Amino acid sequence: MVVPSDNSINEPSTNSSDHTGEGVIIDIGTGDGRFVYQSARRNPNKFYIGIDPNVRPLEKISEKIHRKPSKGGSPNVMFIQAAVENLPPELDAVADEVHVHFPWGSLLRAVVVGDVALLQNLRRICAADALLEVVIGIDPVRDKSEHERLGLQPLTLEIVDAVLVPNYAAAGFEIIERGVIAASEWPEFETSWAKRLQGNEQRPLTYLIACASSINAEGVGF
Repeated sequence: MVVPSDNSINEPSTNSSDHTGEGVIIDIGTGDGRFVYQSARRNPNKFYIGIDPNVRPLEKISEKIHRKPSKGGSPNVMFIQAAVENLPPELDAVADEVHVHFPWGSLLRAVVVGDVALLQNLRRICAADALLEVVIGIDPVRDKSEHERLGLQPLTLEIVDAVLVPNYAAAGFEIIERGVIAASEWPEFETSWAKRLQGNEQRPLTYLIACASSINAEGVGF
């Protein structure tokens, strides 16, 4: 089962934001920001950062977080416009958890093929021993055009073990858990996109959980 998405498992890093006493959680490809917002409301002592290159779906929720807490505001939330290829250097080593839920486009390709260069960008924002959770819900039949456009092969556990484990390791992540969950057994995800995908009983969910490993002087994990 996927590790609960709104609960830190590791101790907070010494680089955590002053806004929180229990860690910094970064959501890459945050979409409409609902996961970040709902998690932050449930965990006021953690600081949540949602990152996405497309800010239009975030307009309403970005306004909402600045209200008083009694009116739905969340002072422990920040949204940043950025792509995984160009994450701000100010985020280096701040994250105690990094989440990638139902990615699309270049982010999807990065996590499915194990693109070392882009995964190293995720590793760069991780504190020591941070956790990375990746949740993938692509269907090679129903999402055939995107599958072909990105040059993806079906994601099986055999591919994870043979290809992704060494590629993630090269980027500084040790995959410590992976699995496939049937659509009928999906856990609850606070995103509109996840709820839409979950209506398809034939769509499996593949998840990976990795731990940030040590990085040598060249920026490569060992």
